[in-house]
Amino acid sequence: VLDGSLWWAGLLPLFSAALYFKGRGVLWITLLIVVSLGAQAFLFSTTSGVLIYVLASVALYLLVGFATSYLNTRMCAMVERNQQDQHEAQQQAERIEEERRRAIYHLISSLSATLNYQRVLEMALDLSATALTTSETSSENLISAALLYAEDEPGKLQVGSARRFTPADMRISLPGTSGLIGRSIDAGGPRLSKNISKDPELGRLVALRTCSSAYVVPLRDGLDTYGVLLFSHPNEEYFTTERRDVLDIVGNQLMIALQNARLYRDLEVEKERVTKIHEEARNKLARDLHDGPTQSVAALAMRTNFARRLMERDIDATAEELFKIEDLARRTTKEIRHMLFTLRPLVLESRGLAVALDSLSHNVKETFNQDVSVDADENIVPKIEMNKQAVMFAIAEEAVNNARKHAEAAHIWVRLKEIEPDLVLLEIEDDGVGFNVQDMEASYENRGSLGMVNMRERAKLVNGAFSIESTAGEGTRIQIVIPLTGEAADHLRRVL
Repeated sequence: VLDGSLWWAGLLPLFSAALYFKGRGVLWITLLIVVSLGAQAFLFSTTSGVLIYVLASVALYLLVGFATSYLNTRMCAMVERNQQDQHEAQQQAERIEEERRRAIYHLISSLSATLNYQRVLEMALDLSATALTTSETSSENLISAALLYAEDEPGKLQVGSARRFTPADMRISLPGTSGLIGRSIDAGGPRLSKNISKDPELGRLVALRTCSSAYVVPLRDGLDTYGVLLFSHPNEEYFTTERRDVLDIVGNQLMIALQNARLYRDLEVEKERVTKIHEEARNKLARDLHDGPTQSVAALAMRTNFARRLMERDIDATAEELFKIEDLARRTTKEIRHMLFTLRPLVLESRGLAVALDSLSHNVKETFNQDVSVDADENIVPKIEMNKQAVMFAIAEEAVNNARKHAEAAHIWVRLKEIEPDLVLLEIEDDGVGFNVQDMEASYENRGSLGMVNMRERAKLVNGAFSIESTAGEGTRIQIVIPLTGEAADHLRRVL
């Protein structure tokens, strides 16, 4: 060993000590090596060169050891700093992801709670952009739009809300029958396209001319399609499976929110409709009172005054006048009773619609001498809810009253029957003068009476379908088809 052939043998434990124990380990290993070399020198050699060799070996070992320890310390510090940076980056990514999740949750909650139709569309597009934004990717170049079927232009998709659309795009309407949109609507599910430049419908949108891919999510509820959600991006591979799943969830949430908003809007419209019906009912009652009992009571007062003065001159004539007064009083009483019957037919509540229609027929015959024939299937009455029976009776009374006043009909027929399982037909027909339906509807707002509107609105209250057929000189037929169950209502809506 003293000849220098094995001086390197101590480097391996030196490296190990420097790596695991740093400077302290280097000193201990060097001390052991010095002791070992010194012992060998004392035992086997007495030359002065051995001492120089030992000192040189100590210096070499110390230099190598401390250099190794320093490099190891620097390397560990770099690794630790790198790990710390990675940990901070991971924490930052987790914070961004947590903020994104909170934003998504907030948007979903707000979307579900919003009842404003336009606001729902705006929030759905914001939700889409937020959901697609992560720490690695951005939705900055995402183009999105909600296209809905227009109520004033059936069969046309119009822009309800959009992001990054041009003003010209905002005014466009699409048929939704071809291309990516048409395939998505026909299939009833989302569709992806990576070649939209030749799409017959999407090619009309200026904002999409820089895009390479598009994804369409249909807004569908059962058999009804309300529109589509359209997403497009310049990157052909942007719509990955994960992003498509996110957009599908957004589409489902939007459909639920749209249904809530539409139900709320329908309730508001329904409330206005009911208010209008009640107002018209009050106006009708006022007109009937003015034209009927009020005039009769005024005539009674005049005839009574005349009879009182007539008694002084002609007793026989007075007796005849009193007979006329009695007859007028009886007719006035019948009119008032008929009005009370139509306002609240107690027989309807106690015995059902068929008996109430028969009572209506007898009252109209007795009060106005108008023939009304009733053919009602009593077996279907128990299937009809009481509120629907009340609406159907009000429609029948309105139609009979219109025919009696305006049709100059010799006969009026009222029919009630089941035409399909859970579908009931109420039909009122007369053999009167008839009229042109289109001309009547065109000028109906200028008419003093809104009886036809009342019947149509009441039919809507019970999800019924109202139709009227009339020809001048050939009478009039009014038909109301009323569903008895929710399934029958959906079937009727699809048929119409």
